[in-house]
Amino acid sequence: MTRVRTGLERVAAGERRIGGARVGLITNPTGVLPDLTPSAPALLAAGVPVTALFGPEHGLRGTVQAGGGEADAADPDTGLPVFDTYGRSGAALDEVVASSGVDVLVFDINDVGTRFYTYLWTMYDLLASAGRLGLRFVVLDRPNPIGGVRVEGPLLDPGFAGFLGRLPVPIRHGLTAGEMALLAGRRLGVEPEVVPMEGWRREWYFDRTGLPWVMPSANMPTLDTALVYPGTGLLEGTNVSEGRGTTRPFELIGAPFVDGRFARELAALGLPGVRFRGAWFTPTAGKYAGTPVRGVQVHVTDREAFRPVLTGVSVLHVLRTLYPEDFACGPFLDSLWGSDSLRRALEAGEDPRGLCGSTGWSGPPEPLYR
Repeated sequence: MTRVRTGLERVAAGERRIGGARVGLITNPTGVLPDLTPSAPALLAAGVPVTALFGPEHGLRGTVQAGGGEADAADPDTGLPVFDTYGRSGAALDEVVASSGVDVLVFDINDVGTRFYTYLWTMYDLLASAGRLGLRFVVLDRPNPIGGVRVEGPLLDPGFAGFLGRLPVPIRHGLTAGEMALLAGRRLGVEPEVVPMEGWRREWYFDRTGLPWVMPSANMPTLDTALVYPGTGLLEGTNVSEGRGTTRPFELIGAPFVDGRFARELAALGLPGVRFRGAWFTPTAGKYAGTPVRGVQVHVTDREAFRPVLTGVSVLHVLRTLYPEDFACGPFLDSLWGSDSLRRALEAGEDPRGLCGSTGWSGPPEPLYR
């Protein structure tokens, strides 16, 4: 099998240079060479003068659950200062970057291909800071683990822009970090530099790349998780467990008020590329921690046919139809969906599956890969 060569690997091999006297590296555990050497020591060994590290949500080391970052500290392996970026944007983020003294920012994180996952918006915010501070910004590109061909879900309504989405792209957007940076640069009036991969094909999922899978975050343990996440991640905006606190987050879905009808109704829909197994589970964290709940496990049977966003919306529709007195969703669903149309349809008892039609998305304006 042909192995993809990431932007990091190309720089570490001396094929591409990163100039600058003081380089700040934005990374997390996914920033590794194929032999699992982390990006900071790999770049230092290649002569790149990395002088500061920046961590996104979940932290540089990935120790924090959703909604937090690790405290500023010194990295015990390299001795470099670590700056937490989570929850900071605008002037507050500019202050953090300026205090580091760097003249170049380098981004090396593997995203998961879903708009409401935050790593690419950390990149966006730091690219904006680089523009305001007059710094260069370099992206070491990596694969979109769920491929770069299929897109699904609505475009973000600009009125709902935030840290779960800064640009009008679909929920399953099909972009790599480098392509998103180029798109962001057009919006921000900044010119990022991208070190592209070698050998990646848009139709490939991560397990075709020959690269090691490193968990992007604590509740993203496998490629299977990333594949269902554009749809079942929407459950985070409801009072139904999305499986956090289990070994199969976003594949297990349930609540105390769910009964056996849930699995039967989902199976009867005949959704493409997926089956539903009735399941019980007890989350150890998150919603209903310590409480046995009933629901389903999502089993993808055909990646090419599977439509994660349609699947997630169908799950919400069945929950609302079967349990109208118990099921609830809130404004956080708007942030995930990118508008209030899904929540309003559910609250009105309407079938929201029609919202999963054409995205109106023509793909990246500057595709790096064919």
